Amino acid sequence: MGGDATRFDDPPAEVLQEAAAAFGLLASPARLHIVWVLSRGECDVSGLAERVGGALPAVSQHLAKLKLAGLVRSRREGRRQVYYVDDPDVVTIVRLMVGQLTARERVRGLGA
Repeated sequence: MGGDATRFDDPPAEVLQEAAAAFGLLASPARLHIVWVLSRGECDVSGLAERVGGALPAVSQHLAKLKLAGLVRSRREGRRQVYYVDDPDVVTIVRLMVGQLTARERVRGLGA
């Protein structure tokens, strides 16, 4: 592949590893749904459990993993913990992927 001027340098192995780990976490439909909901606005764990149809302990575990990976953050609001996605790039990626797949599904539905 000769001297292509549009070629970018490959990212460092550490960056690829971190990206793969983040995508791995988002590979879970439940965690992806949680991030999708949080991309629309802040929510506490009981609100998230209701929206994603999960049990409170399971949603809490998913949130803990997402927090550990730095994809989700939380802050205390009185007695409750409020969760949010602090990284606009993560929001963009999730909205783009889910939006594209939703649009594809609609087109398939029209063609059937």
